[in-house]
Amino acid sequence: MSQLTPTNRALPLVTGFATAAALSGAAVLAVLQSGCDDPGTYLVRDDVVELIGGCLEPDDLPVTQRPPVAGLGDDHAVAR
Repeated sequence: MSQLTPTNRALPLVTGFATAAALSGAAVLAVLQSGCDDPGTYLVRDDVVELIGGCLEPDDLPVTQRPPVAGLGDDHAVAR
């Protein structure tokens, strides 16, 4: 059975911090390189939050219709 030493106990902590720093740096780099000059703004209308402007087009996020769930009738709000 191996002995726990300060080096053994610190290695997972250091590895975790290094991984978090690398992923954070990659995220910042991806945002800086995205090329979006207009990040858009969020507006609240009738208790609904809408993104106005930004770099997304409606075709970038296609919405597919879900098949109806059996036994729920015609109430589409329940099927969501």
